Amino acid sequence: MAGGPLIGVSTYLEAAARWGVWELEAALLPAGYPRLVQRAGGMAVMLPPDEASRAADVVSRLDGVVIAGGPDVDPSRYGAERDPRTGPPAPARDAWELALIDAALAARVPLLGICRGMQLLNVALGGTLVQHLDGHAEIVGTFGHHPVKPIPGTRYATAVPEETSVPTYHHQSIDRLGTGLLPSAHAEDGTIEAIELPAADGWVLGVQWHPEMGTDTRVMRALVDAAAQPPTTT
Repeated sequence: MAGGPLIGVSTYLEAAARWGVWELEAALLPAGYPRLVQRAGGMAVMLPPDEASRAADVVSRLDGVVIAGGPDVDPSRYGAERDPRTGPPAPARDAWELALIDAALAARVPLLGICRGMQLLNVALGGTLVQHLDGHAEIVGTFGHHPVKPIPGTRYATAVPEETSVPTYHHQSIDRLGTGLLPSAHAEDGTIEAIELPAADGWVLGVQWHPEMGTDTRVMRALVDAAAQPPTTT
């Protein structure tokens, strides 16, 4: 397809952002996300929070969807009490991104969840989260690195077959896996670092780290390659 597949990336929605002389509400996306899509051969478009009822129409115009990183998922979404260390809720993002995930799964549009996006994918399929763990975000506002080991035979291992050091910044993780999801990579401490659905359910992958903060394009390239294929039907 001319120009590469069209990949939609969800965004932050911040009450106040500053640029030039302005300080206004803004839909934001760190530049690493569109740059990673572009380096992987796709074209990136931003998907700011919208009415959940419009998600299916939006997804129908895309070749692939990325759910970006961001704030903690509201624990009420997976039936848990809020831990004091859980961050403030982002209800507009939760509702919109859950709707995007549901729409992408229903339409079998290739889907990649990054950090929060992976966690939200798990919640969308009935899973739960650990609300706090140590060692994966050691310095506030600074990305760390740690090794991630793929599980042989998985979609992730096909894209990245060897153990790699990845950029990481998170304090929550997968607890109970959602329906149908399989783990496809682990950290040294056993934390699930990637999840996916079986190939029969379409191209669906979540990674706990931030590939947009590194130089390895293989995960995003796998999404872009899947998005370039003719759509499948059930």
